Amino acid sequence: MTLELPGPRSRALLNRGLPHLRGGLTYQSASKRAATKGHRPPAQFIVGRAEGDYVWDLDGNRFIDLQNGWASNPLGNCHPEVIEAVHEALKRYGFQWEHPLRIPLAEKLAAIMPGQALPRFSFEVSGTEAVEAAIHLALCHKQRRYIISFTSCFHGEALGTKMVSAYGSDNNLYMEAWAGGAIKAPFPYSEDIPANMTQAQYDEYCLWHIDTHIPEYVVPADNIAAILIEPGLAEGGNWIPSARFMTGLRTICDERDWLLIADEVLTGLGRTGRMWSVEHYGLVPDILVAGKNLSGGIEACAGVASRDEILGDTPRASGGSTFAGTPAGCAAALKTLEIYERDQIVAHAQGLAKAAAQRMADWPARFAIIGEVRALGLLIGVSFKAPDGGDNVHVARSVRDEMLKRGVWAICENEPQVRLYPALNMAPEVLLRGLDLMAEAIDQVERHGATVGDYPPLPSGNVGF
Repeated sequence: MTLELPGPRSRALLNRGLPHLRGGLTYQSASKRAATKGHRPPAQFIVGRAEGDYVWDLDGNRFIDLQNGWASNPLGNCHPEVIEAVHEALKRYGFQWEHPLRIPLAEKLAAIMPGQALPRFSFEVSGTEAVEAAIHLALCHKQRRYIISFTSCFHGEALGTKMVSAYGSDNNLYMEAWAGGAIKAPFPYSEDIPANMTQAQYDEYCLWHIDTHIPEYVVPADNIAAILIEPGLAEGGNWIPSARFMTGLRTICDERDWLLIADEVLTGLGRTGRMWSVEHYGLVPDILVAGKNLSGGIEACAGVASRDEILGDTPRASGGSTFAGTPAGCAAALKTLEIYERDQIVAHAQGLAKAAAQRMADWPARFAIIGEVRALGLLIGVSFKAPDGGDNVHVARSVRDEMLKRGVWAICENEPQVRLYPALNMAPEVLLRGLDLMAEAIDQVERHGATVGDYPPLPSGNVGF
């Protein structure tokens, strides 16, 4: 049985939003383009309720939640203890800049940082703001003008983070001239490797490009402040770097006197089966950016961690904002970290990751339209390919659409991948059921072909495409 989406209540509210929401006309125009190609538009719904491992739309349809608030709800939807902690903080403090929760939270974060080597924390509201603060911090600390980032990386949608991101060729359309301080280096993908290289050869080429080509032909080494990397390129398709590549970056930074900035907004706090993704590689960054999971998906809280000499005295680097480190955000983070420790959340995530890997192990051999299954803990991506040489993205979108109609909510945007971010405390049987339904969706698309056409951007945050 598959769902008819959107249901009448979701459809009615979506239609009400067309005259008011950003991009409200995009879905209609994209649907017309899809129809001319014999495709249908993707299913839609609006979330009516969320709890634990599930969300329900306005029409009462239930979905296993594998998008997880865009990977922001480590303890599932609407965790009652975190909500209660936020409620108590709001009743007691409302909003005040100076409140007593920041320092205990900074102490707890210092204790769980990689190697306990990043003792200072600067509070920000969102991951985007935190990345921008980290960039400015690196530039000011080194008194240099350039940052190296990577193709397919995503660090946010504000002006500065757009400049370092390379999510897609049109992500910074008409803003190209603003990107003067960002150098985009190739990332060693595990698919579509050029020139018939092996993965190891491609890793070495990418490291050579950063260590040799950029300093010799692009920007002098002594004008580069830092390398900025996600230790798992999430929005770009859940690409997972090799240990050789990550340790190679650390070596280059040490030899070139550059800082290494780890953007752990999505990969951090248990997502990859370790508290921080960099721990898989046995390295400590100079600056670490945290967000998303930090506050249990209930209140906004993010920030930047670093060493004393970088973050202890920063007269030039700017950071923070009015709502950075609010009482409610800090209360949510404190309670979330308490639950992590009490309920052994990271260990539970490791068990879920193992179960998921076993369930998906035969997928590449079983389904011809699968290119690769990638996973580092619960950072899971499945890439797709059109068997007839057609559009790979349409195949991925069609799989994701079939999943949605079967009651499983995952993420597929403008790349040929479906991305999965289950809650770190999800019940194992729920995760495995979601994966089984995904396999049914893949089988449907493999047997009947891609059916979903153009895929417009989200016009609002609560619309499920």
